Amino acid sequence: MAISLNSLRPALGAKHSKRRVGRGLGSRGTTAGRGGKGQTARAGSGGLQKLGMRQAMLATPKLRGFRSLAGKSQTVSVGAIGKMYIAGETVSPTTLAKKGLVADNKGEVKILSVGEIAVAVTVKHCAVSESAATKIQNAGGKIA
Repeated sequence: MAISLNSLRPALGAKHSKRRVGRGLGSRGTTAGRGGKGQTARAGSGGLQKLGMRQAMLATPKLRGFRSLAGKSQTVSVGAIGKMYIAGETVSPTTLAKKGLVADNKGEVKILSVGEIAVAVTVKHCAVSESAATKIQNAGGKIA
C-alpha cells in the first residue's frame, strides 16, 4: 500500500481523548473544579485558602542584625603572660590553652597590652597589638 495523506495516522499514544466540555457536571465532577459550597465556591475566595503559610511567616519574629560565622578572637593580656611564662618560652595558642589563659586553641588569639611584662618570650601564631608588641620587645622578647 502506498503512503498517502489519507492513510497517515499519529503514533500510538501520541493523542489522548479530549475533555468533554459543556456536557454537564458529570463530565468533570460534581463541583466542576470549583471546590465546595459556601465562601470557597465564590469568585475571589482564593486568598483565604492560601493564608496559612503567610500567616506563619507574619507570626515569626524577625532575626535582626548580622552574626559572623568567624568566631571572635580570644584575648590575653601581656601581664598574664608575664606571670605564667618563664624566660625563653614560646607563647602560642596551644601553650596558652595548656596554661589556662585561653579556653581552647581553636580560632585566633590576640595579645593586648594590659599589664607589664619583664620576661623575654617568643610569640608565635598570635595577633599582637602595637603597644603589646613594644612591651614584649622592650622586655627582650621576639614576635615571630
